[in-house]
Amino acid sequence: MQLEVGPDPAEVGRARRWARSRLAGSGIGDDEPLAETLVLIISELVTNAVVHTGCPAVLRMLFAAEGGVRVEVADASDRPPQPRHAEGDDTNGRGLELVDGLADRWGWQPEGAGKSIWCEVDPVSVAPVRGQGAVSPGRVPC
Repeated sequence: MQLEVGPDPAEVGRARRWARSRLAGSGIGDDEPLAETLVLIISELVTNAVVHTGCPAVLRMLFAAEGGVRVEVADASDRPPQPRHAEGDDTNGRGLELVDGLADRWGWQPEGAGKSIWCEVDPVSVAPVRGQGAVSPGRVPC
């Protein structure tokens, strides 16, 4: 399953709605901790792709037989993700830290002329999610 996301930050909301719909279609309820975690991760990864590249992205969700979910966000930039550490009242720089804390595994790989950032979440390791993190500013060329 995949969704093409335009280079507009407003597309992040559409990606969240799409993800919720796909999760519900796979039997994962909107109020389940796994769904909350995945929607938060998707929000962060899609926001990062759109904000940092200014280019379209592709969101993919893959469902494992044992209940885990793999999320991939591909974009046109070949620049590796740049994890940052936010300090105190910083409003940016928490996105990949959040993904790292919520996902069981994550990484990135070249894809075509760009890259794909992926993460996997196992259903047994998920605790309820409260709140959302911010993403880092800046853009890279497409």
